[in-house]
Amino acid sequence: MEVKTSLLDNMIGVGDMVLLEPLSEESFLENLKNRFDHNEIYTYIGSVVISMNPYRSLPIYTPDKVEEYRNRNFYELSPHIYALADEAYRSLRDQDKDQCILITGESGAGKTEASKLVMSYVAAVCGKGQEVNKVKEQLLQSNPVLEAFGNAKTVRNDNSSRFGKYMDIEFDFKGDPLGGVISNYLLEKSRVVKQPRGERNFHIFYQLLSGASDDTLKKLKLDRDFSKYNYLSLDSAVVNGLDDAASFRTVRNAMQIVGFMEDEMQSVLQLVAAVLKLGNIEFKPESRNNSTDESRIKDKNDLKEMCELLGIEQSVLERAFSYRTVEAKLEKVSTTLNVSQAYYARDALAKNLYSRLFSWLVTRINESIKAQTKARHKVMGVLDIYGFEIFEDNSFEQFIINYCNEKLQQIFIELTLREEQEEYIREGIEWTNIEYFNNAIICDLIENNQNGILAMLDEECLRPGTVTDETFLDKLNTICAEHQHFESRLSKNSKFLNDHSLPHNCFRIQHYAGKVLYRSEGFVDKNNDLLYRDLSQAMYKATHSLIKELFPEGNPAKVNLKRPPTAGSQFKASVGTLMRNLQTKNPNYIRCIKPNDKKAAHVFTESLVCHQVRYLGLMENVRVRRAGYAFRQPYEPCLERYKMLCKRTWPHWRGPAREGVETLMVDLPIPTDEVSYGRSKIFIRNPRTLFFLEERRRQCLQDLATLIQKIYRGWKCRTHFLLLKKSQIVVSAWYRRFAQQKKYQKIKSSTTVVQSYIRGWQARKLLRELKYQKRCKEAVTTIAAYWHGTQVRREYRKFFRANAGKKIYDFTIQRIMQKYFLGLKNNMPPMSPIDKNWPARPYRFLDGVHKELQRIFHLWRCKKYRSKFTEEKKAVYEEKLEASKLFKDKKALYPSSVSKPFKGDYLEIRKNPKYQKLNSAVEEKVLLADVVNKINRANSKGTARIFLLTKKNVVLADQKTGQVKASVPLLDLASVSVSTKNDGFFALKLKAGSASATKGDFLLSSDHLIEIITKLHRSGATAADREQINIDISDEFLVQFKHDKVCVKFIQVAPKNGNSVSCKRKNNRLLEVLVPTTA
Repeated sequence: MEVKTSLLDNMIGVGDMVLLEPLSEESFLENLKNRFDHNEIYTYIGSVVISMNPYRSLPIYTPDKVEEYRNRNFYELSPHIYALADEAYRSLRDQDKDQCILITGESGAGKTEASKLVMSYVAAVCGKGQEVNKVKEQLLQSNPVLEAFGNAKTVRNDNSSRFGKYMDIEFDFKGDPLGGVISNYLLEKSRVVKQPRGERNFHIFYQLLSGASDDTLKKLKLDRDFSKYNYLSLDSAVVNGLDDAASFRTVRNAMQIVGFMEDEMQSVLQLVAAVLKLGNIEFKPESRNNSTDESRIKDKNDLKEMCELLGIEQSVLERAFSYRTVEAKLEKVSTTLNVSQAYYARDALAKNLYSRLFSWLVTRINESIKAQTKARHKVMGVLDIYGFEIFEDNSFEQFIINYCNEKLQQIFIELTLREEQEEYIREGIEWTNIEYFNNAIICDLIENNQNGILAMLDEECLRPGTVTDETFLDKLNTICAEHQHFESRLSKNSKFLNDHSLPHNCFRIQHYAGKVLYRSEGFVDKNNDLLYRDLSQAMYKATHSLIKELFPEGNPAKVNLKRPPTAGSQFKASVGTLMRNLQTKNPNYIRCIKPNDKKAAHVFTESLVCHQVRYLGLMENVRVRRAGYAFRQPYEPCLERYKMLCKRTWPHWRGPAREGVETLMVDLPIPTDEVSYGRSKIFIRNPRTLFFLEERRRQCLQDLATLIQKIYRGWKCRTHFLLLKKSQIVVSAWYRRFAQQKKYQKIKSSTTVVQSYIRGWQARKLLRELKYQKRCKEAVTTIAAYWHGTQVRREYRKFFRANAGKKIYDFTIQRIMQKYFLGLKNNMPPMSPIDKNWPARPYRFLDGVHKELQRIFHLWRCKKYRSKFTEEKKAVYEEKLEASKLFKDKKALYPSSVSKPFKGDYLEIRKNPKYQKLNSAVEEKVLLADVVNKINRANSKGTARIFLLTKKNVVLADQKTGQVKASVPLLDLASVSVSTKNDGFFALKLKAGSASATKGDFLLSSDHLIEIITKLHRSGATAADREQINIDISDEFLVQFKHDKVCVKFIQVAPKNGNSVSCKRKNNRLLEVLVPTTA
């Protein structure tokens, strides 16, 4: 990216109008158009910035741009609003000079956006920190609030400021913002009740109706339909590019950031809603007996809702709209209002209510953003106020606005000349008086305390009798007729009598920006700005939290019979205060220009721009700046820029910068009267001299560029040659290395081949010798073997018949056994005890050994398997083994129980809190706990019982309550009877004569029969103090029930309605148990 060191570098047109040559209105406009067409919207007039509204977004406000202009000289870079903001901020921070930035221009020229850019730049470059960031955020967020309540859509601008704003931003000694104070000027409150065609009311009305929630609108008694409100124009209710709903959310968020409480925001919205309701109140005439007309409200619904919003009695406000009380000393006179007067009163109340609400908002924002410390602050003021206005129909508002611009032009000229004079004196340059148009005579025409237009307007408003706009114009014609800047057709000056462009009810003032025709109609009423005292007092009676504060004059205890100050006098006082404030600060100017009336990008309407250039006084400004010296620059950057024009200063000047500049200027063909040397700057009188220097510099830069190119090309060629030379050496070295490597590899390969042939021949020779030796040894060995065999056979021939057969047999058997055992070793079956596999018998004579080895291996395998058992697992298997001895091939239920492990405690009686009572009753270790069915002799039905088996007792308990029903010692148990069928019935037979036998035997049924009988049998077998319990397996056995014996008979039947076992009582002596046949 190209780095700029001066605004003269790569300049499009002329960046500073002071350097424009030749200077004329046509060249001025042509330069503006040229820069505008190339997206250069900023141009300087000295230190003044001209800003053209591009009507589109440009990529020149990024954070990178902020950093680019930060701490840079004003003329160092291209013209930009950031350069002016940075210059003002650094002067405030480093030189302790209070600053003010004056932004002027007509509606739609971009004043509000310019003020935002200035504030955002200052916020970006000043310090950081939590408190500082909070202050910056509050200052920036005050803009959306004021825009919502003070801006509106006009034919010229979709976001036109309808009030003047001056903000003082206060900084500490480090340059960090501490707070601010906002002043507002002349809100256009007439817009509240009436808007010109194609324009809207203030934004807040449309934002509220579009963006508020349904619940909020219901509380405010409003409807979203714009057409239901008389104060809202319908032809421009919706604006392209404006999202009123989103803007409303933005405004609410901004109010929260600034510091508004929720109840305050609700109160503000209630007043806005009340203004809308107020516009819907309509009146009708009503005749009285004394032939006078008075007004009555047509539909009282809107009045009722408005009174509910503000907390006012409906009758009080209704009377205030119908009657007016006039007080004079001790007398009170009440008169009725006709329809037109009632509408005037309604609109006056609406305008006053809204304008006072706006003033309260400004005051409330000031309370939030004001500096908290009382130490002396540095101040930067930003003035965003209406520009000069010349419409087809100009009234009181345009008169007041143009008066303000006259005062700003006056102070602009005075401060510009003063700044010029101070710089000349500071630099030691002789000051010469500059001729310029002084508009003090126009300001005096308007503001003179005795013969000024404002003073005569106030006098006309205050005098008794009939006062009209015509009487006011007559007074102007009488007193101001001879003034050279005042024109009227009714004045005694004969030269205007036949001027048909000047209507009879108008007067014309020749402002510094041109002649403006004012229509006198409405001057008196707008200056009076009266609100009937009855309405003020009615408002004061409201219970709403803000109304009493907005209408203090309505307090009956503080009745003031003096007339309130007029609008003109109030504005004159405000402008006077503003002017005094600005004169204490160092001014910085931004002149905003609107390029076209269509709000379109890339359109430059020359006539419109020319009109604005004239009334902004830009040509006058250029002439004032050029009256002395057109260009001035510090010695150091001047020498740095032009030192190549002189051989004595190029490339390095060793002495002071001023002497270097003087040497440079003497060496150039420049007249001595064209330049002056100040203490720190050189002053150039004529722009042609500056352009001569720039042209010589451009030619010199071309020559230098050619020289640099020549040197660079030589260096590049030499570098390329050296690189080629070095590359050639490297390539040669690599090639020679490669060639030698290839030669070496070839020699090495040849040597290897020769060596391989020699070694092969030697190996073959050695092999032949070894083979020969081996054949010799083999031959000797063979001969020896045959010889030894012959000797052995001779020796043992006599013993062959007696011993050789037995030895051969033993050897054969030994080899067969060895082979058998090795084969058995390699084919051993798995270690699982249940595996039946065993290798096949190879020889029949090994049958016994084969079976015995299989048995031994199985026993050894079982021993190994048992050795892995824990004590608990051993006990389980012992119980399973015991069950097998008792029931295998005897009980049909047994096979299904083999795969099920014996759990013992199925009820977890020790852990279950339900059986806590039963657990405490049984002190011994529980071997088995299960639920069984006890068979009742009377009805053959089963009753659920908890069956507990301990080492000494069998316990039966109630399943629900856990209460012990029976406890039988194992000593009293004679035997246990079960059937051979697939059922769970068993009978516990007690010994005759024992204590437990009084109630008889127990016939029970359980799903865990095998486990219960096994554990009963083992408990008797392990006890030394009692006999082993007998297990009787039979399909028919006797059970002793108290004194009677009953035969229990088990019968196998076909399955019917399921596979469950059923018990039936046949008679007093027989119970049949029907067991279904299983598949």
